[in-house]
Amino acid sequence: MYQLSIAPLFAMIMAVTAAIPVAMSTVWPPPDPPVPERWHAWPVTRVFPGTVPGLSPSGARVTYVLAGVAPEASCAAAFQPGIVRTGCRVALRATYADSTQTFVATVGIAVLDEPVLDRPAFHGFGPAGHGLDGWRPAGSGPAALGFGPFDRGRPATVRPVAFPGGPAERFGERQYFTGAVVGSGERYLVATAAGYADGRPYRPGHHTVPRLRQAAWQLATALHRALTR
Repeated sequence: MYQLSIAPLFAMIMAVTAAIPVAMSTVWPPPDPPVPERWHAWPVTRVFPGTVPGLSPSGARVTYVLAGVAPEASCAAAFQPGIVRTGCRVALRATYADSTQTFVATVGIAVLDEPVLDRPAFHGFGPAGHGLDGWRPAGSGPAALGFGPFDRGRPATVRPVAFPGGPAERFGERQYFTGAVVGSGERYLVATAAGYADGRPYRPGHHTVPRLRQAAWQLATALHRALTR
């Protein structure tokens, strides 16, 4: 009479049981965290992806390439006065360059205690370069979007961040020409400051080419959309 050992059978059952959660997570990946938590729940490579696709004013494909990610900072240190009022927890910033390394733009994400607005909001320059700088949001509150005075024709925005050894190494507050600010009903405000990679400083009366305005607008909207959709 044969004696059946249950040890191998038990081991096989345990192995199959342990494999089921792994297989399930592959077929059904875990859901994204709630929108207000994504800034710290997501890896930095998802908040600031290595490349962001875009289009030039003529419709040609453009790629914005990550030049560097800055450490977390206070909102007062990362944004110019008037961009974010009280109720801002922390600021995240990164700088991108277009694939030709002609233009650079810093993207700043303000993490807010309360939603910015109850409807989509935009400030800066639209995709065709139409100025929207006179727009002001309705309503007020501790986390309201408040746009401050312009700096000699430039919109107040995020403070640029330079990264040595690349196209953004000469980018600073004197070098940004234009910018955009995007907010919505979520707890994020995304602002951009864009300029030239050659380090040329802004001077009142300088003409800003449509492609530079397009870069500021596209990066702001793309990263805001990724965080909130």
